[in-house]
Amino acid sequence: QQYESPFLSSTMLLSSARFASRRFTASAARRCMSATARPTVSNSRANAVPFVMGAAGLAAIGAFSFNNNNKNVSHCDTSASVADAVKETENKFAAYWPRNIMIIFGPPGAGKGTHGPKIEDMLGIPQLSTGDMLRAAVAAQSEVGKKAQAVMKAGGLVSDDIVVGIIRDRIQEADCKFGFILDGFPRTQVQAKALDAMLSEEGACVTKVIELQVPDSVLEERICGRWIHKKSGRSYHVKYAPPKSMKVGADGKPVKESMIDDETGDALMQRPDDTAAALVKRLHGYHSETVPILDHYSPAGVVKSVNANQGMDGVWGEVLKALSRK
Repeated sequence: QQYESPFLSSTMLLSSARFASRRFTASAARRCMSATARPTVSNSRANAVPFVMGAAGLAAIGAFSFNNNNKNVSHCDTSASVADAVKETENKFAAYWPRNIMIIFGPPGAGKGTHGPKIEDMLGIPQLSTGDMLRAAVAAQSEVGKKAQAVMKAGGLVSDDIVVGIIRDRIQEADCKFGFILDGFPRTQVQAKALDAMLSEEGACVTKVIELQVPDSVLEERICGRWIHKKSGRSYHVKYAPPKSMKVGADGKPVKESMIDDETGDALMQRPDDTAAALVKRLHGYHSETVPILDHYSPAGVVKSVNANQGMDGVWGEVLKALSRK
């Protein structure tokens, strides 16, 4: 069940407007501070959320005032730019608010590692990998991290209760204030129900489930040609999205030493289970256990399907439509 809070919406816009305001130089800010002009906005949004734009506008102007309260000039040639930046922020939250608690589903090779980070960057919410959260909890020696460590040392599988506990701790951090994207969890209906129960204790719920659809017959080429940057999760493909450094050997295969991350220069790697044989087993698990989770969330009206068997721009366009609440 989705819900909206005018207070939270105002807080979100206030925070985002501060970020928008930082685009402008200090000199432009000084010129704007003493001007009589004020950015104006349409009354249509004010009818829905009465005071969000007032808060956003004050945030943009207030950020300038803080650093420039000793300067005074008589003109404001950046008022239109300020208004545009605030309007851009308003439009983003009009389309994608309320708090986004998202799950991205798709078979191996569907593009979760490609489009998840793009959603993360656009909305400013973190993508949470269960593996990363588990390792971080163990490293931090939190209470639930110690439980997980004990189970792993004994050679056991970490229980759903422990994983949910790790997620509960993680989403209390500041970067999850406006939402988060779950990657790799839930994988079964039992886990989905456990997640729902935990979120309900926080007064929250899953607000969007995006399913990336790709035929099984297409996935083998995608999987076997995939290379990843382990630390960031960035994904490359020898055919569709090769790293700039890639060189091909006489056998037609990429030279391992040439597979380097474009941004960091770190060596890329292939996952041990990114093989044709392993894919058969992984797809069986996906269809038998993960797909029923879509049926679990469908009655809430939050499930959106995306055709991921097309060009990257086409997929991203459908993802944007799936994200929007309009």
